[in-house]
Amino acid sequence: MYFAENIKILRKRRGRTQDDVAFALNLKRSTLSGYENGIAQPGIETLISFSGYFNVSIDTLLRVDISKLSESQIGELERGYDAYIRGSNLRVLATTVNSSNRENIELVNEKAKAGYATGYADPEYISELPVFWLPFLSENRKYRTFQLKGDSMLPIPDGSWVTGEFLQDWSTIVSGKAYIVFTLDDGIVFKVVENHIKDDGKLVLYSLNPLYEPYEVHINNVKEIWKFVNYISSELPDPLIPEKQLLQTVAGMKHDLQRLKARLGTEIIDVQEEK
Repeated sequence: MYFAENIKILRKRRGRTQDDVAFALNLKRSTLSGYENGIAQPGIETLISFSGYFNVSIDTLLRVDISKLSESQIGELERGYDAYIRGSNLRVLATTVNSSNRENIELVNEKAKAGYATGYADPEYISELPVFWLPFLSENRKYRTFQLKGDSMLPIPDGSWVTGEFLQDWSTIVSGKAYIVFTLDDGIVFKVVENHIKDDGKLVLYSLNPLYEPYEVHINNVKEIWKFVNYISSELPDPLIPEKQLLQTVAGMKHDLQRLKARLGTEIIDVQEEK
């Protein structure tokens, strides 16, 4: 556990004395000194206070050796963007395996999504989900399938089953690619993602359906990200008109419009002559 050294590093980087931090957290200076020297261990309420003061997750304060991080990584931590940690191998994913010790693909249908918000990290909840596997997917990667709801990702139909590969390192998100993003606020959404984690700690989420406006989510609100692999649907997507056919259609409409204008012009002349 790296708590003692971490709070000392973060305090000094802020230019704060032990008296400053102790006063801010309503602690005695001697108590804080005991924490920094590893003599005393904080309780959960104190851990929450330190987490809020430094704007760093409790998991990071306890389990990550901040002294081993680069200057840019520490800078991200201090700005509240610890995505490279929350998306790293420190994230323990609740999962299931079959009798051959092969990773299952858990199925999260529309009804199960509500429970996923609280049970995503609960092995018991995950173990109750239906499972299957696809022979053409890698045995060395983790996949999960979610049921799509709504028309925001048309032409992918409502009700489709979207499979994603669990993404540990969120810095590898490729802008313009599709991902399944899980947040406690918005639940499970399937979107095309624009990666702004390095710049301002945010993702911009886009729908394929242009009727839906893009929106931002802060990376600290994200719990899981799954890279889109494939989707399964019993419905055929709406047909797209090929470009050549579309151009021919537009040209035909222009020709018809010109004929209509010419016809109307002739009729107007005839009316004027009759007068």
